[in-house]
Amino acid sequence: MAASSSRFAAPSFQLRVGRARPWPPLPLPLPPSCDRTQRGAAGRLRCCSPTEKAEEWRIERKKNAGGVARRTRAEALPSLPFSSSRSKRLSKHDFSSRCSPKNSPPESRDTPPQRDTGIASEKEWGINLLDEKVSESGQNEDGSTWYRESGEELGEKGFRCRWAKMGGKSHDGKSVWKETWWEKSDWSGYKELGAEKSGENDEGDSWWETWKEVLYQDEWSSIARIERSAQKQAKSGTENAGWYEKWWEKYDAKGWTEKGAHKYGRLNEQSWWEKWGEHFDGRGFVLKWTDKWAETQMGTKWGDKWEEKFFAGLGARQGETWRASAGERWSRTWGEEHFGNGKVHKYGRSTTGESWDIVVDEETHYEAMPHYGWADVVGDSTQLLSIQPQQKPPGEFPNIKLDASAEEDGPPDENLSW
Repeated sequence: MAASSSRFAAPSFQLRVGRARPWPPLPLPLPPSCDRTQRGAAGRLRCCSPTEKAEEWRIERKKNAGGVARRTRAEALPSLPFSSSRSKRLSKHDFSSRCSPKNSPPESRDTPPQRDTGIASEKEWGINLLDEKVSESGQNEDGSTWYRESGEELGEKGFRCRWAKMGGKSHDGKSVWKETWWEKSDWSGYKELGAEKSGENDEGDSWWETWKEVLYQDEWSSIARIERSAQKQAKSGTENAGWYEKWWEKYDAKGWTEKGAHKYGRLNEQSWWEKWGEHFDGRGFVLKWTDKWAETQMGTKWGDKWEEKFFAGLGARQGETWRASAGERWSRTWGEEHFGNGKVHKYGRSTTGESWDIVVDEETHYEAMPHYGWADVVGDSTQLLSIQPQQKPPGEFPNIKLDASAEEDGPPDENLSW
């Protein structure tokens, strides 16, 4: 194979960070001692308690399509290794040049995934499969090598899988990267679009990432569903540091939605975990929860968790913030009961003697429907929906319907009862 002038770029691995600090306490419902009048123009609210220094939290309010104010999740995140922001998204890649022209090396994607970026979209992955079988490889002027392959597999009941693989390594073999794309389908209407990539650089840093979205018909309800998921991990080659994340989103044509994530990280003597989930039954019931905790090798631990459940204006919130060290444990628990009539019962206590139990006049704010639901995911899954299966026998396998008539209003899902 003729040599190419394209160079094999060494990957950058952003694992060098400063020392992590413990988490501050996360936002809590305000006890009676809090002064609700100290609200500035920027929407900051100051709360003082006998055992904690005053801390500021930014409270943001948004409006839904009906113009009703709703309270968004307010968080005080720890200063953690591996820069993190939920608002970040993966940068859009131009992958088309990696499949053409023929006999030229694929563009190297030898960089690790970013933390806390959620599930990327189809456009961000830019999967572009060839219609022809390809098997080629080559060597660049700097001694690095590359390869590219593509093909198709067929199976029973109309199964079809189109795939592409590509990768490369440096001249000394210390830097390696590879990536795989695929699309799958069968006569039942099942469709899947996915990708996986991994790599390692000359300092021993390694990473792995996989992404997938699926369309299928639920076996019991015959309702169309779309599921999206991503897993990511990276590990430092020079210190005891690494992280792992698993994200998922599930939607159906009736408005049922589930979202969640599990995260883990470590930097030398400190480790941390985070789990959260959201569930909407499509008829007004919503369940949200979060659980975070961290610990050091010396035995110090701290964490925060909360949960909320609402339906038809009625519901409850509860949570706990805690820390433990040297055999001692501090915690503060709190709760809210929303009666749907403008009255809210707030209660809580801590191990240092704090306590409150009051009923206040307060509006109830919660999200009864997801801000991103079935119509959104269908609109953003054009490549998945356009996957063409093998030609099927007439009348044997019905098509999946992406729309469904709404059910009459009813009680929440029994599996999510109080």
